[in-house]
Amino acid sequence: MKIDQLQTPQARFFKSLQEEITTALDVVNKKSFLQDDWLRDGGGGGDTRVYTDGDLLEKGGVNFSEVFGQFSPEFAKQIPHGEGLDFYATGVSLVLHPKNPFVPTVHANFRYLKRGSAAWFGGGADLTPYYVFEEDAVHFHSTFATALNPFGVDKYPKFKKQCDEYFYLPHRGETRGVGGIFFDYQMESDGPFEMVQSCGRAFLKAYLPIVEKRIQTTFTDAQKEFQELRRGRYVEFNLLYDRGTLFGLKTNGRVESILMSLPQKVRWGYDYKPRAGTPEAQLTNYLKPIDWLSLNS
Repeated sequence: MKIDQLQTPQARFFKSLQEEITTALDVVNKKSFLQDDWLRDGGGGGDTRVYTDGDLLEKGGVNFSEVFGQFSPEFAKQIPHGEGLDFYATGVSLVLHPKNPFVPTVHANFRYLKRGSAAWFGGGADLTPYYVFEEDAVHFHSTFATALNPFGVDKYPKFKKQCDEYFYLPHRGETRGVGGIFFDYQMESDGPFEMVQSCGRAFLKAYLPIVEKRIQTTFTDAQKEFQELRRGRYVEFNLLYDRGTLFGLKTNGRVESILMSLPQKVRWGYDYKPRAGTPEAQLTNYLKPIDWLSLNS
């Protein structure tokens, strides 16, 4: 899909952000993506870019979409803003599952949705490490706090809290990772487009320095197995609770693109518990809300 053919400034920004992120990932991954342009029955389409088996990524994807049409009446009842069934949605979404268990999985998405006379933005970014380095979590959070500060000092604390609450597995009693930011229903009339652009451009600054620190760390087969066990929790969240997955499936989205977020290799061990005192056991100490910025000071 070409930028100049897109319908809105929001779509053109999201497409350019996809280009920026995949260009940077190509350099680190040493292997480019498989590109899949697709059309949606009912209106619109997207550009799915999938990575497999590179220096950095075991599997990952950076997706762009611009779709429009009509909600089903049942699904429209779940949308708290706007009126009628007509909708327009555009956004960029990514999930990166690295090979090295010392490099964290990362997710980000930024989106714009219009229904009737109402339009709003949503999105965020969050980090899911398998072996926690506090300085990495501090860097990730600090980068997004800096991106949000020009739009109000209340934004980062609010969005950080929402991230901790959203990316939470109630059946496990733990957060999905060390959090980040999450926001939804930021109404277009309140002017958040510049804020969303600032957060989108902050992604590479937040993530790539962590990659550069950890990608050369040697690891054992046992550490790789632990990564695959923990990925099971990632799958559980995406299939049971993730709103983006639900929205895509309920609006006749492209299944391959929606489920691109799932890792290539994953394990579920029955009643698995890491041995006390090991780095694997220590991970659970971080799967709760933590004031990462206070550690920075």
